[in-house]
Amino acid sequence: MTIAIGDKLPAATFKEKTADGPVEITTDELFAGKRVVLFAVPGAFTPTCSLNHLPGYLENRDTILGKDVDDIAVVAVNDWHVMGAWAQSSGGMGKIHFLADWDAGFTKAVGLDADLSAGGLGLRSKRYSMLVEDGVVKALNVEESPGQATVSGAAAMLEQL
Repeated sequence: MTIAIGDKLPAATFKEKTADGPVEITTDELFAGKRVVLFAVPGAFTPTCSLNHLPGYLENRDTILGKDVDDIAVVAVNDWHVMGAWAQSSGGMGKIHFLADWDAGFTKAVGLDADLSAGGLGLRSKRYSMLVEDGVVKALNVEESPGQATVSGAAAMLEQL
């Protein structure tokens, strides 16, 4: 079952690369008592993700944070090495959280997993964005196609803030 507006996020643990190596970050640590924009991509370094989806959030980071948002995070079903390399190469390291959902635990728990085996990617996340307040979903925007980043993009999220 797919998570819906008004639902509480399930408990999960991500890994994130830092200057000191990988750290675990839980949904409670990231979302409790905060207003957070979370967006998900099918895979780090993939064309739409790297050329369209992520850049919009990086370019609009300050504007988003200026709308009473405490944090921004991107999640993908990749390992923390890949997410850390993507953070470095994109210039996003330290600006937003790059969360590795290495086992797709969170992605499956929110019901937003996608079988992209036909494209050679295997189990991945659908492309989406959500506004989360104190762990509760306040807005949810799921793309119809993994190759699009319109309803889940930064411009669409800004309209909802």
